[in-house]
Amino acid sequence: MKTSSEESFVKQLKENQNIIHKICRLYTSDEDAHKDLFQEITIQLWKAYPQFRGDSKFTTWAYRVGLNTAITLYRKKKRSIDTTPFDTDFYRMKDDEYNFEEEEQLKLMYKAIGELNDIEKALIFLYLEDKDYTEIAETLGISEVNARVKMNRIKGKLKKILNP
Repeated sequence: MKTSSEESFVKQLKENQNIIHKICRLYTSDEDAHKDLFQEITIQLWKAYPQFRGDSKFTTWAYRVGLNTAITLYRKKKRSIDTTPFDTDFYRMKDDEYNFEEEEQLKLMYKAIGELNDIEKALIFLYLEDKDYTEIAETLGISEVNARVKMNRIKGKLKKILNP
């Protein structure tokens, strides 16, 4: 029989699982790695859930746990083997609704983001998710001013990468 804590966690996870998928897409290069990272983040969220006090939104807390898990695993993997390029074909919906030009632009953007360091990736990810600087700072454990400064530097870096 499920406890109210389990039910609450499962409900929150179902409502916010896209957060985890987006983090996985950012830090993995193939479908299997995506699934593995999704599972690992879910496990870490479950393990940490008893300490979730509700001081912040569930989404902010999930971003923090998810990004920390992804960064930790990414750094461990980086020491061992290279990954293969990520094939975004399995994300496509119906062809008649699909914008191939937009897909190419997204591929270029993800490639450019791939050249950033772990913290920069996390920051740009949260920014692209329309999180305000207060929530970005809280999620990453930095000051709001620091988040703004880093974001401006990242934007400059991405412009240089995309327009050499």
